[in-house]
Amino acid sequence: MDSGLHFISGLPRSGSTLLAAILRQNPKIHASMSSPVGALFQELLTAMGAQHDYAPLISEEQRRNILHALFKGYYKGILDQKIVFDTNRCWCSRMDAIARLFPGARVVVCVRELAWIMDSFERLFRKNPLSMSRMFKPAETMTVYTRVDALAGSSGPVRFAWNALREALYGEHAGRIIIVEYDDLAREPKRMIDLIYEKCGLPRFNHDFDSVNFEDGREFDAQFGIPGLHAISGKVQYSPRKSVLPPDLFERFSNKSFWRNSHPSKRSVSDLVPASVDGD
Repeated sequence: MDSGLHFISGLPRSGSTLLAAILRQNPKIHASMSSPVGALFQELLTAMGAQHDYAPLISEEQRRNILHALFKGYYKGILDQKIVFDTNRCWCSRMDAIARLFPGARVVVCVRELAWIMDSFERLFRKNPLSMSRMFKPAETMTVYTRVDALAGSSGPVRFAWNALREALYGEHAGRIIIVEYDDLAREPKRMIDLIYEKCGLPRFNHDFDSVNFEDGREFDAQFGIPGLHAISGKVQYSPRKSVLPPDLFERFSNKSFWRNSHPSKRSVSDLVPASVDGD
């Protein structure tokens, strides 16, 4: 199973759904939006943890078997026929486990300039002004400042993904990471997809970048209160635009792309100064 399983992780609003929509054009690849496997993985780790009295009865081999069984069960009938790319932002925080369970697996990490991630979330919010998203508590929706603070706060989705990304890139398993910047994927989709195929050891496939579609997330997006969150339709292309964020907010989150400075796996952590998600 190891050679048939890879992962997609990274920052939100950074192209993971677009990447999955492109990859799944290949009939030999299964890819989709975020799956529940990451959450189930965490629940299993907790259930087998030391806080439970029966934890001493579970051996290391049994832990591996149980966690392997999660993937085999969820992707039953798929892993036998296709290469699976499982998507979840938690995988950047589980690089040690991935290395232990799936030594041949690669992790495609989607990244984007932090200011434009915040801009993308704000655009989605403004497209649905009559809906209340589950992403925010009611008080957090009042202004663009409270919304951005919630995203970047200690329990916000951007904060978690940002910290998980830093952990992965500064960790000992950074060498198995494939970094894909959103702008690069939009500008040069063939080059980036070829890179993924090369790093994952997959035979090339002739993708159609003029017609990429993903409609599977409609029900999830509607239930979450953000229609269009995972919608993909049309040609892959880069479209320059002006930010909808106030200038001070955009500046607060600009120039945080620490992954561009140097590959952390080739230098010590002390040589690098990681950026803070909230600008402090």
